[in-house]
Amino acid sequence: MPVGELLPVRDLQACCAPLTREPIAQDNAESLARTLRALADPARLRLISMVSAHEGGEACVCDLTEPLGLSQPTVSHHLRVLAEAGFLTRSKRGTWAYYRLVPGSLDGIAGLLATV
Repeated sequence: MPVGELLPVRDLQACCAPLTREPIAQDNAESLARTLRALADPARLRLISMVSAHEGGEACVCDLTEPLGLSQPTVSHHLRVLAEAGFLTRSKRGTWAYYRLVPGSLDGIAGLLATV
C-alpha cells in the first residue's frame, strides 16, 4: 500500500487483531494511524455524529455548515477526509453532496481497540 494511502475501514478487522491480543505489524500500525487521524479532529467527530443523527441518517453539506459553525469549504474538506477514510459515503444530487455513515465503519475501529 503506498505511503499516505488510507486502509479502508472495512479491511481493518481482516488484517489486524485487537491491539491487546498480539503485536501489530509496522505496516498495519501505519495504516491504522492514518485511519485514526481521520477521526482525530473535533469537527470530524461532530460531523460523524451529526450525519448519523440527521433525519434518515443522511445529511447535505448545506445542513451541516451552520450547526458546525465552519465555512462550507472547510466542512466539505472534513467530509471528504471522512469519506476517503471509509467512514462516510457521498452521493451527489444536483449541486449538493449528501453524506451517510458507512454501516459498521466505526465497529472496525472499536474492534481493534477492544481489550477483551
